[in-house]
Amino acid sequence: MHKIAEPSILYFGTPVVLISTVNENGSYNVAPISSIFWLGWRCIIGISAFSKTTENLLRNREGVLNLPSVHQAGQVNALALTTGSDPVPAGKLQKGYRHVSDKFALAHLTPGASETVSAPRVMECPVQMEVVVEDVHSLAAKDEALKGKILTLELRVQRVHLEESIIMEGHPDRVDPDKWRPLMMSFQEFYGLGEKIHSSRLATIPERLYQTVDILRSKEKMAG
Repeated sequence: MHKIAEPSILYFGTPVVLISTVNENGSYNVAPISSIFWLGWRCIIGISAFSKTTENLLRNREGVLNLPSVHQAGQVNALALTTGSDPVPAGKLQKGYRHVSDKFALAHLTPGASETVSAPRVMECPVQMEVVVEDVHSLAAKDEALKGKILTLELRVQRVHLEESIIMEGHPDRVDPDKWRPLMMSFQEFYGLGEKIHSSRLATIPERLYQTVDILRSKEKMAG
């Protein structure tokens, strides 16, 4: 029997992403989010309008999306309740956040050079995607009580870096889902994916049929 409920959050299960950006003084920031979805080589993220990551993305219009595996859970957790903003925004202060100027050092993460953006890659993460900001929208823009507090950013991927251990054998441009174990967030707790439970008819569609013009743009960026 189903019952009417009012959960304060609706995080039923989404991948954890570490977003790395460049601060105004040239130092690096890295922060975890878990509000994200992809379509082609573009994605939408949901993020607080008052975070340091948001400030950096809006100023520089670029960053890196780093996807940790279950093996980086401890390092991701070290970043929890920290912010690059100083002073700490009131809403985060209420939740127990503290300012940390060097979050890479705090979480024992290694910054690595990117190819198309100035933001660093997180070298411990098996997946790293260099992105640029294409568009910005305010969530609940028509609601006077909520508008301006949360933003949705459309990001376009310019370069994808994959750890060799998760690439499908014989297919250098495909991730093997039997090898890739992303870190997931479900109702504020960390989880991982288990083994495949059923084959999918969608898997019969060649992945190349999902390619968009954004992949061609990324190749032009490499050539340039």
